[in-house]
Amino acid sequence: MAETADVVIIGGGVVGTSIAYHLARKRAAKGVVLLEKGRLGSGTTSASVGGVRSQFSTEINIRFSLESVRFWRRFEEEMDGLSADYREMGYLFLAKTAKERAIFIRNIALQNSMGVPSQLLEPKDAERLVPGLFTGDLSAAAYSAEDGRAGPYEATKAFAQRARAAGVRIHEETEVIAIDSTGGRVHSVDTPSGRIETPVVVDAAGPWAGPVGKLAGIEVPVKPYRREIFVSEPFDGLPAEFPNVIDLHAGWYVWREGAGVLMSGVKDAHSSYDTHVNWSGLGQVAEFATHRVPSLARASFGKKAWAGLYDVSPDDHAILGAVPELEGFYVAVGFSGHGFQHSPATGRLMAELILDGRTTGIDISPVSITRFKTGALLREPLTAHAGTMSG
Repeated sequence: MAETADVVIIGGGVVGTSIAYHLARKRAAKGVVLLEKGRLGSGTTSASVGGVRSQFSTEINIRFSLESVRFWRRFEEEMDGLSADYREMGYLFLAKTAKERAIFIRNIALQNSMGVPSQLLEPKDAERLVPGLFTGDLSAAAYSAEDGRAGPYEATKAFAQRARAAGVRIHEETEVIAIDSTGGRVHSVDTPSGRIETPVVVDAAGPWAGPVGKLAGIEVPVKPYRREIFVSEPFDGLPAEFPNVIDLHAGWYVWREGAGVLMSGVKDAHSSYDTHVNWSGLGQVAEFATHRVPSLARASFGKKAWAGLYDVSPDDHAILGAVPELEGFYVAVGFSGHGFQHSPATGRLMAELILDGRTTGIDISPVSITRFKTGALLREPLTAHAGTMSG
């Protein structure tokens, strides 16, 4: 006999587990099944560095950030003692051109109007925040002390643990191989272990969202792009604590990581599911890194690195909500590097939409999949995966 469910979530990363958790909070847990083809958090979540910020360019992204930050701040209380190691050390964005400075000025006005305490800094002020930062070629910086980081693995584990305790059925190592969408609605999903009959399927598969959509006959415009992360050996050439630094023009960032530093590599120009680390590319990254932070010339890299996948949408915004062409099919994908930090708000909103047919607090219609047909695209220039180091 086939298993039955009220809702099947495909994808056991931080977004999928957050949706499961928030469905459980609305007392729907016993009807929810979450399927993950690998281990929980083993996909794109495992490669996330966990940035959490409210410095964005669009109202919808800022609203997602503000709600999610409130959640991250109370995470341990919400999760009954489970921690995601959330901490705020600030985000410092760097602008090189006059156009980028103008973007910062415009963004900060919007952010301030919505309650984000960001501020425009002149280059020398940025250097005071990060001693040793080269600012001679910068036009401006943008800073918010309330931005920070949290642990992707810890958050995913906590969401899953609390969802499972409430009755959500979580199946790891279980790939979806077919979705029955005959007659314009969802009927079931098939796995190697058998069929699950369900009227609702949520595609939360991150970089694999497109192939999952195709199983249901739906075009989900998300592509995977590889990016490497390099971590140095213990290094005292920078302060023990400093803001997360993102060079907008280059699309490069450097953060403190324990006693060392973490910095991004080049993002591939072509879409693929490749996640190998190409150490030969470190030289190109090092050339820019030592330009922006000269003291990094004394840092030793070569032992720790990884590569992960961005799930990128055509306009660098999430794709959320119901798919009109197929009743019962929902998407929560395409976050373009912002999925982890926005996962708390995403989970709540998707749970509301699935169970109540509407969302409260945030109107998610601007990020509906329908925008790619109507042409109502958004634009988010404040993304770390763009810039001259985007491949």
